[in-house]
Amino acid sequence: MKERILVTGATGFVGSHLIAKLDREKFDVFSFERYMTGRYVLGEARDVQTVFGDITDYWSVRHAVRTVKPDVVIHLASISPVAYSYDHPHEVMETNLFGTMNLVEACLRECPNMRQFLFASTSETYGDGPNPKTEETVQNPNSPYAVSKVASEKYLLYVHYAMNFPVTILRNFNTYGRKNNTHFVVERTIVQMLRGDTVQLGDPSPTRDFLYVDDHIDSYLRCLNNERSVGKVFNFCTGRDVSIAELVKIIRGLTDFNGEVNWNTIPRRPWDIACLVGDYSKASRELGWKPGYELEEGLRLTVDFWKDRPAKD
Repeated sequence: MKERILVTGATGFVGSHLIAKLDREKFDVFSFERYMTGRYVLGEARDVQTVFGDITDYWSVRHAVRTVKPDVVIHLASISPVAYSYDHPHEVMETNLFGTMNLVEACLRECPNMRQFLFASTSETYGDGPNPKTEETVQNPNSPYAVSKVASEKYLLYVHYAMNFPVTILRNFNTYGRKNNTHFVVERTIVQMLRGDTVQLGDPSPTRDFLYVDDHIDSYLRCLNNERSVGKVFNFCTGRDVSIAELVKIIRGLTDFNGEVNWNTIPRRPWDIACLVGDYSKASRELGWKPGYELEEGLRLTVDFWKDRPAKD
């Protein structure tokens, strides 16, 4: 009998990639979604079963969990743009923290024998401090988004230790390779350069550890049904520090862009992280995971994708 997997946030960036990679011979896959008019295209093939609800509504979450009876939950749903969270802290906290609590409480009551709960945390929880970040580095969240993820982690670990809830926490670093969103720096830069526009960007000085989307997806597949991952926290990253200025220089070469880059044209965050670089040695040691893509290769793949559609996005 196939295991039943419930994925929240399955229509998002990571979720849409992950859904496509889950082995349909092993798993019955269910997508927990909030109904949105216009999302479902007439005649569109969807290789996933859908249950509807709102992550902020406990009773709709519990109904969905009761309907699916999942063996595994992969909880990706959240409001993730850091900049957005500064102006919408209540919405972000309600969705990210209380939504997580709703899902956990529903699972405890409806699926007492559930095998695993994988939670999408973030490297943003570390904030400023020493680098590279290990899983033992003190978390110093610097945005409502990061606070919501730290609080969710603490709640999940409490439930794990108090009730033997089978949680795995994944702290993935800055991921790129989006195909329908130009809000984030990699895709924003690529699309502006491919269009031949003057590139408008923010602060060139922050340093980040950029992870290609396929490596991000592989992190979930390595944790899935892996007993060594239960009750633990893992970083997934490359260990390479790259400034935004250096990133833009690499993209300039890949796109043959000869135009102008205007820095500091996007408002600064109230409290940005100067340097955020990770250490994935725990994931390598315990899960056999390591990144498969160098930054230049991942950026080339992302550029190649956007070449066919910059005028439309």
